[in-house]
Amino acid sequence: MPYVNIKITREGATAEQKARLIEGATQLLVDVLGKNPKTTFVVIEEVDTDSWGIAGETVTTIRARAKASGQ
Repeated sequence: MPYVNIKITREGATAEQKARLIEGATQLLVDVLGKNPKTTFVVIEEVDTDSWGIAGETVTTIRARAKASGQ
């Protein structure tokens, strides 16, 4: 009974995109490990950019700096 947890930042992933992630992760486990898709669980968690850090900074800060510098 595989369990996959996908964490993404909360920035407007559509229901269709999430459905594609669930389908793709399930199919990957079927193809690579021969798992039964009926017992494969995929959960998508969305995290605020204020709660996601990279290199000691929040994603919110990193994105704001990039926007200010025109990146």
